[in-house]
Amino acid sequence: MVACSWPQAEGVPLARWSYAEIARRLVALGVVVSVATSTVGRWLQAERIKPWRYRLWQHVRDPRFLELARPVLRLYELAQELYRLGVWVVCTDEKTSIQARQRIDEPPPATVGQVGHIAARYERQGALQLFAGLSVADGQALGCCRERHCFVDFQAFILEALVPEAVRRGVRLICLVLDNGPTHAPKQLEDWLAKQQVLNQWPFEIKLFWLPKYASWLDQAEIWFSILQRKVLAPNHFESVTHLKHQLLDFIQYYNRTAQPIQWSYTVAKLDKKFGDSTQDPLLPPMLQLVNQLTSQPFSSPTYTLQFPCSADQNFGTN
Repeated sequence: MVACSWPQAEGVPLARWSYAEIARRLVALGVVVSVATSTVGRWLQAERIKPWRYRLWQHVRDPRFLELARPVLRLYELAQELYRLGVWVVCTDEKTSIQARQRIDEPPPATVGQVGHIAARYERQGALQLFAGLSVADGQALGCCRERHCFVDFQAFILEALVPEAVRRGVRLICLVLDNGPTHAPKQLEDWLAKQQVLNQWPFEIKLFWLPKYASWLDQAEIWFSILQRKVLAPNHFESVTHLKHQLLDFIQYYNRTAQPIQWSYTVAKLDKKFGDSTQDPLLPPMLQLVNQLTSQPFSSPTYTLQFPCSADQNFGTN
């Protein structure tokens, strides 16, 4: 059937079929002498076929998908309980190449009977990278703006944003959820963290939980980025990268005043049901054992608060 084939397979240079194109193709094939587009529409409706629609989808490509996904999903389920025991679950990622576009006309706000207006033309004022973390237990965010998108910039985010917040919270362990992109340097990060642990004598440890390849949808930080996109970056009108940086960091503070944990519904049970694996999750007992070891001896939270501004924020050039 034409509607259930790709147009290119039929020799038609289109990405998707429409009623009119299907009717035209049927005439070209000699199936009918002529046919109305409304008739094609009724045929497709009767068969519940909508060839003009599509959704994003992919196969699981990582052979270690279950092995890596299970502990992350379990962390999400137990995040609030773990936090009460001094274990802080944090998702981290980067929103790269955020453009500062200055519209040629100042956008007027909405008025009675009129929506807000945004000029179609703009001047590019530069771009920056936002390194961010999301606290799974309470939904609060932390972030740091950088000019580049390299491992050294991710290191700066850890040292200047994540570590001071962990000290302020008085946690004993950070479970850091992240993807294996080159910015995170999977082959170097763990050794670097171990050296920093000894060098700086952190009162906590950092345990890495790598996401499977092509599974960024398992990172809760991506959901927060979508909130940021809707509430701050669209429409995009910033006079400079400095203006953009201030808006991003101000939004983080504003968002944290009323932050709530993300209502994550994809559980280990749903994962196992999807992939037909109903075996008992072997990762939960070791995880709880680890938590029990960390909390077996009472500890007091630090009575001081450290405030380390991000060096990239201090030295960011103005336009």
